[in-house]
Amino acid sequence: MPSEPLEANRAFPPAARPGLRRRLKPLWANKEFYLMLVPGVLYYLVYKYVPMYGVIIAFKDYDMLEGILHSPWADPWYKHFMQFYESPYFSQLLTNTFLISVYKLVFGMAPPIALAILLNECRVRWFKTLIQTLSYMPHFLSWIIIYGILLMFFSQDSGIVNRWLVDAGYDAVPFLTSTEWFRSVLVGSEIWQNLGWGAIIYLAAIAGIDPTLYEAGRVDGASRLRMVWHITLPGIRHVIVLLLILRLGHMLDAGFEQIYVLYNVHVYPVADILDTWVFRTGLEQWNYSLASAVGLFKSAIGLVLVYFSNQLAKRWGESIW
Repeated sequence: MPSEPLEANRAFPPAARPGLRRRLKPLWANKEFYLMLVPGVLYYLVYKYVPMYGVIIAFKDYDMLEGILHSPWADPWYKHFMQFYESPYFSQLLTNTFLISVYKLVFGMAPPIALAILLNECRVRWFKTLIQTLSYMPHFLSWIIIYGILLMFFSQDSGIVNRWLVDAGYDAVPFLTSTEWFRSVLVGSEIWQNLGWGAIIYLAAIAGIDPTLYEAGRVDGASRLRMVWHITLPGIRHVIVLLLILRLGHMLDAGFEQIYVLYNVHVYPVADILDTWVFRTGLEQWNYSLASAVGLFKSAIGLVLVYFSNQLAKRWGESIW
């Protein structure tokens, strides 16, 4: 009798082996899904994580002939950060970047939500499809094309809007070259381009709400507006918070491509942001160390913003992690 347990122990000598098999079993059962995950993981590894070693350029006096590893270290190590901080444009660049990002965040969050709710409440299918298609088409236009459209409408000499103003007895307004109007043009064109695309995300979230909640609301005599307020908006709250956190993490990304295409020397005081300044000063003048230092500065600020916005979201019962 005593020999049986001994033989059993010999048959399964490593005690962790059954536990390892148990842990691997769910992975093998869902191998197709993990296989689908591989391209995305490889993309982020190759294009997002591997190039991060180039961050050391920010702490070196980079020389293209010497390469990243053999370029001399900056003395002191924070030399390029101080160069940016002591620049006479530092406060202006930071202010412009934050203000444009805040304007886009504040004025750009509500329109896609409102459009998604209106499309969800629309009962005429063909009209709903038409509006949805027309609203997300601008998302696929480049900023060069959008700039041409803006010129057609807001050019001081030949723009349609200024022609209407002149015909009405008013003076033409330099929308694209005025420091008073340029930020409004930036924010408005950003909202117009991404309105329909953002609404798709909220429509998908609305589609995931339990339809029995609406049935219960109708039975209780709730109006459609009441159901939107008490069922639809709470049902997509987690998506709203998630997108808000992600956008807060990009507060210092005010939209390089858009601003670089639209801005001009007349609006530098209100439109020049970190990215455009880095492009002119860092890349056009081959000062890659300075450009890397500013990029690292932006990433650090973005990390802090994401962390604290996630901590704030936890108080609302929503968070990323």
